[in-house]
Amino acid sequence: GERHRHRYELNNAYRATLEAHGMRVTGIYPEQDLVEVVELPSHPWFVGTQFHGEYRSRPNRPHPLYRAFIGAALRHAGVTVSQPPL
Repeated sequence: GERHRHRYELNNAYRATLEAHGMRVTGIYPEQDLVEVVELPSHPWFVGTQFHGEYRSRPNRPHPLYRAFIGAALRHAGVTVSQPPL
């Protein structure tokens, strides 16, 4: 599992309003109904997380979130790269 950070939280009282304006909640900690991951589909690449992906990353095996971010940045810059094996 991921290492979570619950110092700051999304206030669920605003969740419906945020979702109505385009934010997508894509990860929930079900035991406490805490929002863990949000995305903005209207943005080229926007992901907000409450977990620490860096704790599971290694130089030769990055966390999938970081791999996706770097890939999106390269595509945005027009750089063509082949996807390295997982």
